[in-house]
Amino acid sequence: MTTARDLMIVAIDTPSTPPVGRGDLSLALAGAELIDLVGAEAVTLDGDRVLPDLSPGVDDPLLREAASSLVRQPPYESVEDWLWRRGRDLSAAYLAALEAEGVISRPHAHRRFRDTPPAVADSAARRRAADRWTSRDPVLTGLAAAAGIGEQPSDELVEELADDQVVIVLAEVNDAVMELEAVRQRRAIEDAAFDNVWRGF
Repeated sequence: MTTARDLMIVAIDTPSTPPVGRGDLSLALAGAELIDLVGAEAVTLDGDRVLPDLSPGVDDPLLREAASSLVRQPPYESVEDWLWRRGRDLSAAYLAALEAEGVISRPHAHRRFRDTPPAVADSAARRRAADRWTSRDPVLTGLAAAAGIGEQPSDELVEELADDQVVIVLAEVNDAVMELEAVRQRRAIEDAAFDNVWRGF
């Protein structure tokens, strides 16, 4: 299992108000992939640039797909650009993969209620994710908080992140989620202004 898979399971298993946005979760999942690629020595961060390794040893299919999509020509890709590019619809990809593997299921429901939320099956994958979550794993906690799940990690937890590369990724994920929220707010204001104009006629 990977951090991204653990994060997806936690997102489904942990109620949050308001519900987690798919865009926020997708950005956090892209950050989780990058952190796992750093851990697998498939990439190295040079400042905010993602430098790929020539031969990444990655077993997970989605993580392997992420590694194969790395920009391999200078000046390489920034962490921010990676999050936005790789994060596009990434939550849907993880949902489909975990559903295909039987980790996640959709309970049968009346056809009028087709948007029945998925549920996590009791499995080793779920227990692993739950163990990381309940033990307040700083990486998983930080990514989840960025996506709107749970609370921001404490200073003590943040201090446990000895790897500066991980700290950079977490900071970039938080910035990207804030930027996405700003875009949503601008669109809401523009839509409201547009509606008001039409009400005047």
